[in-house]
Amino acid sequence: MAYLRWDHDEQELMSFELRVHTTGWVAFGFSPHGELPGSDIVIGGVFPDGSIYFSDYHVVDEATLEEDDSQDYQLLSVTENETSTTMVFKRHLRTCDPNDLDITVDTARLVTAFGTDDTVQFFKGQRFFKSLFLMRYRAPSDSTDPKTFFTYDLRLDNFAVPLEETKYACTFIPLPMVNQKHHIYKFEPVITPHNISLVHHILAYACGNASVLPSGIGDCYGANPDFALCSQVLVGWAVGGESYQFPDEAAISIGTPWDPQYVRLEIHYSNFDLLPGLIDSSGVRIYYTPELRKYDVGVLQTGIFTFPVHFIPPGAESYRSYGLCNSSQFDEMNGMLVPDLHVFAYLLHTHLSGRGVKAAQYRNGEQLRIICEDDKYDFRLQEIRDMKETLIIKPGDEILVECNFQTLDRSGITFALEGMMAMDFVDWDNETVKIAEKAAKEADQVVMIKTINELQRNETGLIRDISIPERAACHNISGYLSLSGLRATANLRLTAAGTSESSTTKETASLPLLSLTQLVFAWLILASEERK
Repeated sequence: MAYLRWDHDEQELMSFELRVHTTGWVAFGFSPHGELPGSDIVIGGVFPDGSIYFSDYHVVDEATLEEDDSQDYQLLSVTENETSTTMVFKRHLRTCDPNDLDITVDTARLVTAFGTDDTVQFFKGQRFFKSLFLMRYRAPSDSTDPKTFFTYDLRLDNFAVPLEETKYACTFIPLPMVNQKHHIYKFEPVITPHNISLVHHILAYACGNASVLPSGIGDCYGANPDFALCSQVLVGWAVGGESYQFPDEAAISIGTPWDPQYVRLEIHYSNFDLLPGLIDSSGVRIYYTPELRKYDVGVLQTGIFTFPVHFIPPGAESYRSYGLCNSSQFDEMNGMLVPDLHVFAYLLHTHLSGRGVKAAQYRNGEQLRIICEDDKYDFRLQEIRDMKETLIIKPGDEILVECNFQTLDRSGITFALEGMMAMDFVDWDNETVKIAEKAAKEADQVVMIKTINELQRNETGLIRDISIPERAACHNISGYLSLSGLRATANLRLTAAGTSESSTTKETASLPLLSLTQLVFAWLILASEERK
């Protein structure tokens, strides 16, 4: 078992504290795609005589570990007690060492390993991998809970999951009945415990109050189109996500004449093993309060509309698809002026073949910025992520979503809808894949805009190129590292790190170059992880 805490600062430095249940060597690092070759690793520990060791390595292949010529991790302390070893260290988000992996806004694949003694045998030790998003900008402690709040569950009731690989189950549920305006300030998934690997995503769509809704549970996109009514996302969860609490100044409004009274609850099940007899009561729990925030929250859902003919060719190393949102019609469709939209968080969503997602903003035909991106997308980690800074979308702006897919393991076309087999006669290779990608991008685009009251309008649009900003300058600190004066500052640095060790700690070593910022993000990274 290992426990990780981390934080980052404005100087583009990230601090780590790794505690592993061992008295031997410990290792931590970054993997390019969840495999060992190419990984960027640090290894450290405390010898039986109290001396320490710590160094920066890279993995060449499945059997070769080499020490870096450039040592770009700064050790702050390493301690050991009767049961555990703890390392505290820092590094820049981007070093100048080609053997180091950058820390970016992408999902990070972390690797941790350890041994039972101080003879480092990296490839024989126990190793674990885990995906985490490290560039967090808002800690749980930044949110304030209201004094008065209530909870309410939006859940299915003992639903018999069918023997199908994929099932979208929908039902309509009333929101809490309140006699004055309240705010939903937090929500969290409620997953039937033994079904954690079965539930892929849960969405609650707000329904227009004039909608005539069906009863019971039905196939969301089956023969009865009424079960597809309501398409404005209110809250959502996907595999790998956890609870989410809105910033203190904003929340979702309920209880006014303009607010929805019902939601469509959609649960996507992935029963790939066709397990029989599964009963599920999963859903979402909302937290709401009469203590109102300053602003109301809404959700802008944008991306690729997969109906009716979106497809992904087989054998593709990379295949990009695009979805365009043009906000120029928002005022007319809403029936009133739409103010500037202040974006503070995002959730990226695709399925198993997805490898990367990004959204770019355009104004008057010119790209303003990349709003959000993840070029190392992990299907198993789909979570709401906060923006570093709130950004503004003005009426008339365009939002372009790019999804990057990989289908090297597939021999047939991947369709959004089952049963569509057109174009299977094409001999797919890298050339034909790129021809299809180019044709789809340059074709006349249909931009579908839909409101909570099911008002829909189709516009045309143009897929523009996405410009990738230059990367920040790298930092070379290897020449400044020194191990002089380690023990003299040991107790001071240990206190600064916020750790507590027993009186049996063998030794503490700290570098006097940098003080450690408060480590506010924490994760148990090895519990219940599959060993590699």
